Amino acid sequence: FSLDTDWSDVIVTSVGRAVTLPCVDWPLMGFVTINWKRKSPGMHDWKLVLSASEKERFFGSAAKAYMQLADSNFHKTGNFSLRFAPQSEDEGRYSCLISQQKKKLREKIILLVILTVSVFPSSPVPQQSTLLLTAEVSPGFAISRVTWLSPGGTPLRMAKTLGVVVAKLPQIRPNDQGKYICHFHPRGNSSTPLFPFSVDVAVHGVNVVSFTNITHGVLKSTASVSQYPLTITCSPKKGDYVLLYWRPPDKKSEITSLIYEYDRWRDRTTTPQLSLDGLKSSPKDGLFSFLVHPRLNDGGLYICEVFLDDTVFSQRTQLSILQVNAGPSLSCLVLTCQYTERSQVKQVLWKHQNKSRTLNWSALNPGRLSTEVVLPPTKETAGIYTCSMELKNGLKIKAVYTITLPPKENTESPGSVSPPYPESNSTSFLPSLSALLLLVPLVAAVAGVLLLRQKTLSRRGIEQSLSHYSGEVENIYENPEDVRQASPQSSVYMDLKPRGDDDVYKELDRYKKSLNLLLSSTSLLATT
Repeated sequence: FSLDTDWSDVIVTSVGRAVTLPCVDWPLMGFVTINWKRKSPGMHDWKLVLSASEKERFFGSAAKAYMQLADSNFHKTGNFSLRFAPQSEDEGRYSCLISQQKKKLREKIILLVILTVSVFPSSPVPQQSTLLLTAEVSPGFAISRVTWLSPGGTPLRMAKTLGVVVAKLPQIRPNDQGKYICHFHPRGNSSTPLFPFSVDVAVHGVNVVSFTNITHGVLKSTASVSQYPLTITCSPKKGDYVLLYWRPPDKKSEITSLIYEYDRWRDRTTTPQLSLDGLKSSPKDGLFSFLVHPRLNDGGLYICEVFLDDTVFSQRTQLSILQVNAGPSLSCLVLTCQYTERSQVKQVLWKHQNKSRTLNWSALNPGRLSTEVVLPPTKETAGIYTCSMELKNGLKIKAVYTITLPPKENTESPGSVSPPYPESNSTSFLPSLSALLLLVPLVAAVAGVLLLRQKTLSRRGIEQSLSHYSGEVENIYENPEDVRQASPQSSVYMDLKPRGDDDVYKELDRYKKSLNLLLSSTSLLATT
């Protein structure tokens, strides 16, 4: 196509819609001739449509029966316009050449653009179907910009190729019905900067679309270590929107729930906690895959459905998750290997880095395999423990747990092993007995100090109490002489009531509590 904007005006119309190509001048005196010629897109030669004068009219090879002058008295009115209802093949440049006595007076080139607007499905549109709004422009180079607007005036996302602009509204609903407007902005010179065309769309109130053209991909069986990144793939081809369904692991029922929905035309999602960042994923271009970091209970069956117009591609992925946990027992460490979606699992095994060593394991519950490591660990029991899982399709994955020896006295700890597996854990143990033996001398020393302090305070406190009350006014004895004269049966009263912060009873009580608390803590450590 020629991209030269040599036209002086642009006219946009649709097929079968009457249009006038304007060519108006002042009324001219004398013998005036009008020649209308046409040049099709991609062609270099002009072909005659019609030639007319006051006395005669001649139609050329490019003429159509429906092409006529807008005013038969053009030589008097100066209106040399051409009027007709164009067909799709009538697009292109039109030249209006005005001559007088074989002398060229004026020439005007008009670019006629044929627009074809279509709506699919036709109204009323079934609910949940994909509405296609298509605008095809010929020649395509004549338009600089095309915009589709919703009934509310919101610009719609569009896909563009040369001369064709498509807007889509997947999962159409009754509130989507109304008048949709297509705005055309012409390129180059034009007396009209904007050409609006509208279509009315009605949505059926009852009928819901039924998708029958469904392609099912081969079931994918896969596995992952807990919280390790994994891609859930969908259709290898582009689509308009995607739905992701999930059935929890180890369920006999085939009932699934919708957990994700994304519409690339509206750029709208319902569950942002999932991520469309999987391998080769380009959501806005219609390529979908999910990046997940699944936990143990996120296994199960995933069904990804990609919709393109009235076709569906469904991909099922069965996912097993492997996870290793460690928990202390009375005298050992229990390593537990858990796995989900057991129906596709062939076997699960515990292994030690020393291949000659055989591990004892137990499986008291489905999906759990446990082995025990006696504490404290030794050179034979420390190291890497690997839980490996094999699916029925031959896929194998591993999860590891690393146990290191306790540090030796006056030497640095050798540290834990870092195996090249997706997930690893490590632990180091210091025997409780060693800690207890370190605390016994400390407790004995503290207890001795407290007892000595208690004895000293007791003696000092009583002496202070008695000497404090030796004054005459508050003497606890009546009179020394009276005491001597008292009978043996007479009582002697000693007042030892609390008399202040340094009182002996408060001091004894406070240190007694401290000693009991320390002895209780020591007893608890010994039990542990």
